[in-house]
Amino acid sequence: MTVAVIPVPGLPMIQPGDDLAALVGDAIEAARVGLKAHDVVVVCQKVVSKAEGAVVRLEDVEPSPFAVRLTSRTEGGKDPRAFEVVLREAARIVRMDRGHVIVETRHGWVCANAGVDESNGLGPGVLTLLPRDPDASATALRQRLVDRFEVDLAVVVTDTFGRPWREGLVEVALGCAGMDPLLDFRGRTDLHGKELHHTVVALAVVPEE
Repeated sequence: MTVAVIPVPGLPMIQPGDDLAALVGDAIEAARVGLKAHDVVVVCQKVVSKAEGAVVRLEDVEPSPFAVRLTSRTEGGKDPRAFEVVLREAARIVRMDRGHVIVETRHGWVCANAGVDESNGLGPGVLTLLPRDPDASATALRQRLVDRFEVDLAVVVTDTFGRPWREGLVEVALGCAGMDPLLDFRGRTDLHGKELHHTVVALAVVPEE
């Protein structure tokens, strides 16, 4: 089996309300990549969030006293309004240390700053949030691409996650459609005939809950 990763250039800067499926489809056609049955189209979370309007302008945020106290503990003077957005996106705080906040999001993901991103957004002072329902986002995008290209394919929505208290970033799947994200080896045997009881491989890697 051959696995090829083929970039698709040409997407414009995505704005809220843009038709992401049409723009992705146009970029695929312009790149002359071609789609075959069982291909997987991978899109980053940020363009999905932007298109769906999952953004917050700091000028519209009033920080809570707790967010202001958090800011006082940070190095470099983080904007308390940004902390407030993180708190609003969090289901619970897992740990705080020197201005770093690890939370569990409403989706059940444990990550830094609830996935709220201050970089490469719509512009200065605009934060990007995680999609409300990444599986639904992947499903809608997949259906549009299937209809357009008339092939059975999968869509994965990805994001870059840090691992709590470890160096380095990894790419994880937030949502997917058109494929089973897990490969279950339980009940099979290893090289020496020992039955496997816990081996479930993440084909589309998802963050731990």
